Amino acid sequence: MSEFISELIEENIPYYKKRAEMKKKGLISSVEESAHNLVYDSSSETLEPVYFFIVDLMGDFGLETEKLIDNFTSSPGSGHFAELGQRATVMQQQGSKLLADINAVLRSVLNIIYDLKEFRIRLSQYDDLKTDKKEAAILALKQVWMDKVDIQKGNSSIKAMALGQAGFQTLIDAFLFVKDVSNVDKVDLNDRVKRILRARVLEFSHWLEQSEKELRKRYELERIYLKSQVNSLKLYSRWAKPYLKAAKELEMKEHDRDPALVKAFNTIILELTLLGKKKIKILEEALSGNLPKEFERPERLKVRDYYSCTLVSFRFRGIPQRAGQQAHYVFGGRAEISFKSYVLNEDEIKKLDESLDESDLYDALRLIEGATGESLEQLQEEINFFLEEKNQEEEHKTAKDTSNPFMALLGKYEGQPAKEKETKKEAYQKPETVIIRPENYAEKNYVRPLAGDAAKDLAFKFFDIYKKAHNMPSYT
Repeated sequence: MSEFISELIEENIPYYKKRAEMKKKGLISSVEESAHNLVYDSSSETLEPVYFFIVDLMGDFGLETEKLIDNFTSSPGSGHFAELGQRATVMQQQGSKLLADINAVLRSVLNIIYDLKEFRIRLSQYDDLKTDKKEAAILALKQVWMDKVDIQKGNSSIKAMALGQAGFQTLIDAFLFVKDVSNVDKVDLNDRVKRILRARVLEFSHWLEQSEKELRKRYELERIYLKSQVNSLKLYSRWAKPYLKAAKELEMKEHDRDPALVKAFNTIILELTLLGKKKIKILEEALSGNLPKEFERPERLKVRDYYSCTLVSFRFRGIPQRAGQQAHYVFGGRAEISFKSYVLNEDEIKKLDESLDESDLYDALRLIEGATGESLEQLQEEINFFLEEKNQEEEHKTAKDTSNPFMALLGKYEGQPAKEKETKKEAYQKPETVIIRPENYAEKNYVRPLAGDAAKDLAFKFFDIYKKAHNMPSYT
């Protein structure tokens, strides 16, 4: 696992991929700019000072350092294995409980969205009453009233009387034809039908007025409830992520055939990889004479940012020992440390980050994100449609007059909502694949060699300072 990052660099960075091919042909001795290794073995001293000494040393030299790999494996017979196994179980159980709550709230959100869609369909019929589709809307609402309201009267409903009782066969057609109570007497019907029809038309008129108010009120309540459930879903997701991530980080890496791990022994293997990078300050180098005078204006040469990088890999074989009566352990043992130097420009660093994200190393973290965040993102468009509907209507009303100069005092400008929508759309777009641009003459012949020399110098200084600080014999 300690060679994982080196392999990613050799496979994805064209410059080092070419060097790997040259090494196979025997043209160069190593792919990286330089490499140094040392071993520190002390079962009586803990391993944490070894790690933090180098981390602090990289910071003292101005490197921006990040941890790329952090794995551990304990032998099954050790107390450390049992201790961390219990902690992982607690994290998994708590995470599973929160995931169950998330699924319950998510089902509720789905049901509310479907209800709101049904409400919108019904409300669209009421909206059509104010347009040239009024006649069709009235007929549709009369059908709804007969099917859902009047049908509750049983045998005395319009449909039951028209289809099952003699003398009322024309009742349905008359109800659909008559527009209001005043038109009932104008229809050529017998008095029995008119008496029934007059009561039904009046009842429908009252229902039409009240049902729209109640439906719109219910629609607003459902929207408010949707917002509440969405906030709950986000809150549960925020609570679940730390437990799921902790459970992932407490998982042990498999080292089945590693001779250092014997089931009955009290041993542990730790693997850590750090990447430190330091930006080459081209203007300062040009003023110092390390680069030609033309580099005093790097923007004219179109030179990208270059970084001297140091890859530090640790492999610890330790003996876990409980720190007194406390619930944590300290480790003493053997530390194998390698210092490798590379030169990466801004495109190559982005490509390395992309390769790390796509690697199996972060598969579990993507599963965690999918279990919490992506489930909500799939519904985000429909959720935003209902939650932002009222705001859009208000913006549409105020958009009629955009010439008010006092709106600028409140931080509102013409076209601002549209820009915000474009920003939201861009946030959901999948990032494009990073393409490493070829190096120009100035980068290839001046900047990269200069950054390479700086990277070699940094890697050797870390190796040499640590070795001298611990009075260690020479290693290569």
